[in-house]
Amino acid sequence: MSTMMAVDRSVYFVGGRIYMNKLIPHLIAGLGASIAIGLLSFLDTNLTNVVLIMAPFGATAVLVFGLPDSPLAQPKNVVFGHLITAFIGLFFVHFIEVSPLTLGLATGIGVSAMLMSKTTHPPAGANPLLIMLSGQSLGWFFLVTPVLIGALVIVLIGKFMQELQKKFN
Repeated sequence: MSTMMAVDRSVYFVGGRIYMNKLIPHLIAGLGASIAIGLLSFLDTNLTNVVLIMAPFGATAVLVFGLPDSPLAQPKNVVFGHLITAFIGLFFVHFIEVSPLTLGLATGIGVSAMLMSKTTHPPAGANPLLIMLSGQSLGWFFLVTPVLIGALVIVLIGKFMQELQKKFN
C-alpha cells in the first residue's frame, strides 16, 4: 500500500520514493546568496580603499534569498536596519567607549531603534558588536560602504532572484 507523508513543503515520501517539489527555488535562493556575497567580496578585494563586505551580510542573505516574503527581509528593513544599528555602533566608538556594558547597551539600543522604526532586521543586530569589537577606528563613511552599498546590492540582487523564482513556483 502506498502512503503519502508530508515532512515539509519541499520533500514528500510516496511509496518509498522521495520527491522534491521545491528543489529549484531552493537552489535559486542559494545561487542568489552566492551571487550577492560573491559580488560584494569580489569588488571588496579588487577595488582600492573600499570595504563592501561584512559578516552580518551572510545572515542578511539567508533572509533575503531564503525567506523573501518575511517582513524581516523587506528592503526597508534590510537597508534601514543595517544603517540604524551601524550608526549606533559608530556613535559608541566615537563618543562613548567600548566595554562589556556599552556592548550590551549599544546592542539593546539597536534592537529598540529597529523596533520603534519598524525596520527590524535581525542580522543588523550584530552591527554594533562588529563595529565596536573590530579594534579599528572606523570612520562615519562606514555607513556608506560597506553598510548602505552592501545592503542595496543584496536587496537589488534579491529582487531580481525573486522574479526568477516566480517562474518556478
